[in-house]
Amino acid sequence: MATTATKAARTQKTDEVSGRDLENDVRQLRADMAQLMTHLKEMGGQSGSAARKAAVDGIDQLREQGEAAMQNVKDSAQDMERQLAQTIRERPITSLALAVGAGFLIALATRR
Repeated sequence: MATTATKAARTQKTDEVSGRDLENDVRQLRADMAQLMTHLKEMGGQSGSAARKAAVDGIDQLREQGEAAMQNVKDSAQDMERQLAQTIRERPITSLALAVGAGFLIALATRR
């Protein structure tokens, strides 16, 4: 019984970490965008081509950060999927009972 509670706590922690990681990544992207806008404003006196190059470089950097953040989210989702599959393999009867119960509750909720 304690093993199940420990696994549930780990799964919740994984969910929380994933959510926090995503929020932090989005917050960092916003800060980078604000910094990019500041740099572009400062470069207003410079030639258009130099400003364009800086903008393209900044956009490329942000794109790379966004792709890295998405990869982190995908990795976290895959980890949760593996944990769920392992739990189902370890306790198939309990998993089946939970699935039947959830289906029953959803059917009741959508019937009305």
